[in-house]
Amino acid sequence: MFWVRFLVLALLSLAGVTQTSSSPTQASEPPNPTEEQPPLNTGSLSFPWSHLRLPEYIVPLHYHLLLHPNLTILSYIGTVRIELQVQNNTNWVVLHSKGLRITTATVLDQNLAHLSDQVLPVLHNPTHEQVAIFSPRALTGGQKYFLFLEFGADLGDGFYGFYRSTYRTSTGETRTLASTHFEPTSARMAFPCFDEPSIKANYSISIRRSPAHTALSNMPVEQTEVLDDGLMEDRFAVSVRMSSYLVAFIVCDFRSVSATTASGVKVSVYAAPEKWQQTHYALKAAVKLLEFYEKYFNISYPLPKQEKDIIFTNLVAIPDFQSGAMENWGLITFRETSLLYNPTTSSASDRLWVTKVIAHELAHQWFGNLVTMEWWNDIWLNEGFATYMEYISVDTTYPKLRVEDYLLDTCFVAIGRDSLNSSRPISSVAESPTQIKEMFDTVSYNKGACVLHMLRHYLTDQVFQSGIMRYLRRYSYSNARNQDLWDSLANTCPEEEFTSGGHCYSNSQAAKNHLDLTTMMNTWTLQTGVPLVTVARQGSRLVLKQERFLRTTHPSDPAWPSLYLWHIPLTYRTDTSTSIHRHLMTTLTDSVEVGEEVGWVKVNVDMAGYYLVHYDGSGWDDLIQLLKNNHTALSFMDRTHIIHNAFQLTTAGRLSLDKALDLIGYLRSESHTVPLLQGLAYLEAFYRMVERMDIPDVTQNLSTYILWYFRGVIDRQTWSDKGSVSERRLRSELLSLACHLGDLPCLEQAQRSFTHWLDSNSTLSLPADVTETVFSVGAQEDSGWASLLHIYTLSLSETHKHKILSALASSRDTNKLHRLLELGLEGEVIRTQDLDSLIVMVARNPRGHHLAWSYVQKYWSTLVDKFQLGSFSIRNIIIGTTGQFFSTEELTEVRVFFESIHEQASQLRVTQVAMDNIQKNILWMQRNLGTLRSWLNQQTEERKGEGGRDLLS
Repeated sequence: MFWVRFLVLALLSLAGVTQTSSSPTQASEPPNPTEEQPPLNTGSLSFPWSHLRLPEYIVPLHYHLLLHPNLTILSYIGTVRIELQVQNNTNWVVLHSKGLRITTATVLDQNLAHLSDQVLPVLHNPTHEQVAIFSPRALTGGQKYFLFLEFGADLGDGFYGFYRSTYRTSTGETRTLASTHFEPTSARMAFPCFDEPSIKANYSISIRRSPAHTALSNMPVEQTEVLDDGLMEDRFAVSVRMSSYLVAFIVCDFRSVSATTASGVKVSVYAAPEKWQQTHYALKAAVKLLEFYEKYFNISYPLPKQEKDIIFTNLVAIPDFQSGAMENWGLITFRETSLLYNPTTSSASDRLWVTKVIAHELAHQWFGNLVTMEWWNDIWLNEGFATYMEYISVDTTYPKLRVEDYLLDTCFVAIGRDSLNSSRPISSVAESPTQIKEMFDTVSYNKGACVLHMLRHYLTDQVFQSGIMRYLRRYSYSNARNQDLWDSLANTCPEEEFTSGGHCYSNSQAAKNHLDLTTMMNTWTLQTGVPLVTVARQGSRLVLKQERFLRTTHPSDPAWPSLYLWHIPLTYRTDTSTSIHRHLMTTLTDSVEVGEEVGWVKVNVDMAGYYLVHYDGSGWDDLIQLLKNNHTALSFMDRTHIIHNAFQLTTAGRLSLDKALDLIGYLRSESHTVPLLQGLAYLEAFYRMVERMDIPDVTQNLSTYILWYFRGVIDRQTWSDKGSVSERRLRSELLSLACHLGDLPCLEQAQRSFTHWLDSNSTLSLPADVTETVFSVGAQEDSGWASLLHIYTLSLSETHKHKILSALASSRDTNKLHRLLELGLEGEVIRTQDLDSLIVMVARNPRGHHLAWSYVQKYWSTLVDKFQLGSFSIRNIIIGTTGQFFSTEELTEVRVFFESIHEQASQLRVTQVAMDNIQKNILWMQRNLGTLRSWLNQQTEERKGEGGRDLLS
């Protein structure tokens, strides 16, 4: 064993560490190491396990982990001693490891004595990311043992495992830190472990560092020792039982701000020293939201108290971070744009984003950390809940942010994905790391949240809240499945109580309700797609029919799906009553009594249910007339829902486009931001579509129509940050569109603002809500583009930089777009974490969509290396670039490329989503382009007939 020990000691020496003796609770090295012995002959050994999931006969109880990262040579060494409970007799310990150099493996008995005098062989199965350690002396079932491993690795240059990150100071100095991101399957990249969510254990973590750095982990530091060579060793308190993907540690030189909640939770927010001032809003929000969650769940923040009866939790802004944030227990990590807030450069939307992300990650401390899904097929139990709790918590704690205005958008995005053939059930099979990564998608997050929203309305707020409290208490520090949630909500309501609109809670009905709730919710979580409910008036009754809604297949097509049935909690409102009527639809066809005197019916009140509605017969005409005559008879959510449903039905060929366009003809009278922006969003989408397709007559007529029709509301906008959050959101989006459409007053004002800003050497503070619009106009000139790129390299605000990058990517000069993509690939000026967003920005530019797609094809292997197959970034790149295609030729080109990377594409569900999206775009053009052209021509003639020369007069 001499060569192994020599290598380890050499590495320790290189890293500036002198090994010191440790107490038995530390994992620095096994007690009483044996004399060097020759290794066992491994020639006759083969890897003992063939499955992706680990065997269940060994359970880890406690990890003692010691790490020493060297931020100069960008590598680290470590040791781990894992206390094991052996269930069955075996000679093998199988666990996860990926990219680690394991130099020593030893098995110890309960008294820490070695089971073998020989070096134990470590067999590797890279395909399954597993290692197996062979013990010549069998481990006995029912006994405890210790597995001791010495290992080392380079600090990763991506975004997973234990990886390096850098930031630049205002003086140009580059500083390095080391951070972790383990979800879903990357703890195994940092240390050997049993890397599955149901295999929970306690962790005792120690980290060696220089005095200039700070070490952070899930728990607070319990003891710090100064070593002989001047290094510090921080020993953290023992963690609660948790899954490996929630372990985290950071070594950095950050500064922090702190505050304490009413219940004694000390919250600290960390950031790079020169961004310290941008942490104050996050601290205030985190304290407020933590206090809300403790009250709502009626469960204290689920980490143990430490010194002075205080619970510690940290939020850290990491300069290089792929996702938005990560809920590591007690050490939540964020992308800087998701945590830092600068009042002078951050818009109202930026503030809402930061608040929502903090709310999401803090909700995870209960949903995900305290109670973890048993396996990744039910990741929606984590992500759907956290997404929905954003809305519940922020609506209560920050009502002025109007977070409810965004809930419908969340569901609309889910429906967009769910109305494609390539969608999947909320709960889906996922085994390989790539499949697991793909589970973190729109279905888990958005659809999961919207189904929970529907369930909450079905059960009532009180029953829903008490049910999830039961769920959290019953499965604390453990794992759960879908069925466990339904069990916790079992005391809900029988159909007759739901129909009557009363509160529904009946112990006598518990067994029946349990069965009904399970049956009902299985139709939403185990079945693909979103239902379409068609309603038609027949005398005094409303006749109902349900079917799966698809935008890529028409009911007359042979491929139309027929075997779909949901239990739909229908709600509806009529003109004869202010009450919300309820009906549980459990069959393909049904009917309800509404009365002969009813004039109009609006189904799915405030879109509390996750389904679309189609009004047969005169139903749509009735609603069009209602919106025209008295749109406030419906809530703003109902108006928004009607607009969304109409345009979705036009995409599917179920409603004519001119009817949908007539429906939004009332928008000139609309005073609420949400329906106004919803209608405007469809017109903008059509404009960008025909602009990209280079259809000049439709492009010009649509641009002219939008600017004419919305002239009044455009002219009312001020170039400031004044007003409510809703008013500021409208201003930001409306002025951005107006300038993009070439509106002269908009362009002139934006250019003036840009010139003044540049003349001030960028010291002038632009209104944050219009900054991106101003930059985009300024970026169209060579000098403006060059100035923005220079300022981008110097800015210390990632939010500000994102606005600049978006503006740079709006240039009509393809050479500039190509240069941006090159800078993104280099990863110096434009960070690699922003590369996927940059590619999508370029793809959305009419001059850049083919350029972006060519770039993806050329550098596909590089992109996969940077982001990992199945990651959000890879999915974002694929959907963002191919989603701009509208022709059969482009569909063929994409198909050919996916065939050329078949080995990788076959592992990805997102490739089929991309193909479906293009097919949907092609069908839209075939079904609706002619109608859009005719409708615009008609509008032009009508305006001319009213005496105007054109729509702008």
